[in-house]
Amino acid sequence: MSHFDCKHTIHRHHHHFGWDNTLAPVKTVAPGDTVYLECTDSSAGQFNPSSTAAALATLDFGKVNPVTGPIFVDGAEPGDVLKITLLGFEPSGWGWTALIPGFGLLTDQFPEPELHVWKYDSTSLAPVLFGKNARVPLKPFAGTIGLAPAEKGLHSVVPPRHVGGNMDIRDLNVGAALYLPIEVKGALLSIGDTHAAQGDGEVCGTAIESPMNVAVKLDLVKQTKLASPRFTTPGPVTAHLDKKGYEVTTGIGPDLMQAARAAVSNMIDLLVAQHGFSPPDAYMLCSVCGDLRISEIVDMPNWIVSFYFPRVVVA
Repeated sequence: MSHFDCKHTIHRHHHHFGWDNTLAPVKTVAPGDTVYLECTDSSAGQFNPSSTAAALATLDFGKVNPVTGPIFVDGAEPGDVLKITLLGFEPSGWGWTALIPGFGLLTDQFPEPELHVWKYDSTSLAPVLFGKNARVPLKPFAGTIGLAPAEKGLHSVVPPRHVGGNMDIRDLNVGAALYLPIEVKGALLSIGDTHAAQGDGEVCGTAIESPMNVAVKLDLVKQTKLASPRFTTPGPVTAHLDKKGYEVTTGIGPDLMQAARAAVSNMIDLLVAQHGFSPPDAYMLCSVCGDLRISEIVDMPNWIVSFYFPRVVVA
């Protein structure tokens, strides 16, 4: 494996669970340095390419979403901004998607555990087969990129924060530049939760969760006000999905969450009817390649949420 000629390497055993500004950094780097991080999957190795749905019964939720780090950036102070440029990803060639009881947008409709293990070409990143007639285009990215918060104590890695974290933004892939506000000396950056593909919304709660290595370049922007994360992309963000258009379902009502649930549920029904997927498979497929969008949020009292499913997946 190439290390992208990075100046520093952080191995996968240097990981932690949750955010805590008292964690000792595993590496100190200078602004402008490049770093190569080995990241495990979000199960922290509890699943493997041979796992089945039975493995969900023994999943230790205290050991999910490990992040590699933390990295101390020399000269970083509260009030500064850390710029993280994503230089490259080295995927492993396998991943998993799961329906975890009690987790996801439609937990009441899908109470039973399901696990799908994916195998893909880590070099070509060709669309990966799902069932007999679906192929999902891949777009590797890191779901969790965050800094230590100023607030003392151990904080869950599950919710995103003003300093980043588990944002699950699929456009934070190669070439993107992420800007995070720094709250503690040294910034204390950690990265993990790498995905081979995900739709906007990650509606079932998991993407194609896949161990992979990540190369980044770190820069400091001194004393710049930033309330929450922002990022730039190097070009189009849906070119891997756009080629054959989309099927779109909607949810309409005065509650955005309920409208989102309806839009996804309606798409699951459509995929079942048109392509013969089982409802759980349709739900997982929506999570790894379909996009939730707010189409309208001003025409009181009802808002519209749309769910876009790329036809290239089932064409």
